[in-house]
Amino acid sequence: MTNRKPPGVSFETWIDRQIREAAERGEFDDLPGAGKPLPGEGKPYDEMWWIKQKLESEDLSFPLPGTLALRKDAEDSRAAALDARTEAECRRIVEAVNDRIRESRTRPLSGPPVFQGLLDVEEIAAEWRARHPVEDPPAPAPPRRGRSLFRRRGRA
Repeated sequence: MTNRKPPGVSFETWIDRQIREAAERGEFDDLPGAGKPLPGEGKPYDEMWWIKQKLESEDLSFPLPGTLALRKDAEDSRAAALDARTEAECRRIVEAVNDRIRESRTRPLSGPPVFQGLLDVEEIAAEWRARHPVEDPPAPAPPRRGRSLFRRRGRA
């Protein structure tokens, strides 16, 4: 525990002396992150950096308001549809999110008013087809020449 600042000594001098003495005792040796760049160096300043860092370190998430969650759901569904294995699966994903968007129009969601348009199924399916070109089926194997498994019997 540190001592109280003695009277007549400026705070800066007192603090500098404490830091110097701690460094001499080796209390700053082997600190985690020593020799590594500061996190976020070179990125623009974010007022909420400490909240975001706390949420990330605690593995927590902040739920989005309903309208913004629907918009994020639409973006995520579009990406998932484009990564789908089949065109039918792609269409199912888009139709499912469109159903949720239609439902939100009849039952208002919480949050700021955000109009989320329906996703164009045909446009996304066409983009899926462009990303997943159909490979030509392999050509049938040529007939095998050589010994037949069945012998022809001559006519008697």
